[in-house]
Amino acid sequence: MSAAHEHVSVLLAEAVAALAVQPDGIYVDGTFGRGGHSRAVLSRLGSGGRLIAFDRDPSAIAAGQAIADPRLTLVHQPFSALDEELDRLGVAQVDGVLLDLGVSSPQLDDAARGMSFRFDAPLDMRMDTSRGQTVAEWLAEASVGQITEVLRDYGEERFAHAIAKAIATARTGGAVATTGQLAAIVEKAVRTREPGQHPATRSFQALRIFINQELEELKRVLPACVTRLRAGGRLVVISFHSLEDRIVKRFMRDESRPPVLPARLPVRAAELPSPRLALVGKALRPAADEIAANPRARSAVMRVAERSGVAA
Repeated sequence: MSAAHEHVSVLLAEAVAALAVQPDGIYVDGTFGRGGHSRAVLSRLGSGGRLIAFDRDPSAIAAGQAIADPRLTLVHQPFSALDEELDRLGVAQVDGVLLDLGVSSPQLDDAARGMSFRFDAPLDMRMDTSRGQTVAEWLAEASVGQITEVLRDYGEERFAHAIAKAIATARTGGAVATTGQLAAIVEKAVRTREPGQHPATRSFQALRIFINQELEELKRVLPACVTRLRAGGRLVVISFHSLEDRIVKRFMRDESRPPVLPARLPVRAAELPSPRLALVGKALRPAADEIAANPRARSAVMRVAERSGVAA
């Protein structure tokens, strides 16, 4: 892998420590990427341990083939397929799940992936290049209202409607087919932007999150993680976007509280069902030296919870 496409795992030591890896345990890395977290987990496993690593990016799965370790099982699926794939592998419960969300450096830095406005390339943005609709294909048929909704809801873009109208106008002269075309359209439509931020940052982020259904995938996998964790097992999630972190924070908070029962129901506090999760520590962010060495770490937030002994 070239230096330009090298991926540096964020909060590597902290995330693996939070998993509390047991030598003979079974663990899931929901986002293999280039294997930074997976290699660290494998280094702590004994001969009887096992790691199941998911990734929907064919390039990531191909990179993982270089790890010749019988304890590692690679699965070319999004982590939302966790339940089905664990059933297929005959695994009922696991001792820990790590989800490192967002996009990887190789995906951003490879112009052919079409995820960055830094390069002029085909407008793709799919994490799994073997299936699904590209952003260019979606933009060719989406209505102004649909584009506005995506930019607003997934990118928190205040100029969403103006950008959507500009895209619709531009495509009358031909498809918006490249990252360069899209970036130029957005730049003209956005009147002001935060200092140091490219005008197209929010739009590119929103379209990537939407086309890969990243928030929906996250909402699907979190309950499955809790169900699959055995008592004492850890769920570790690293988020890079406020919308992701909000989902994780609320999920862990709700699962760490007793269920809400109807008002005036005659139930003593001691009789309330126990929560399925217990929060472990506070949200953790990268230290200043990690951010200095890897600026892409600056928005990372790690949250950890532990499975209680309560039945699912």
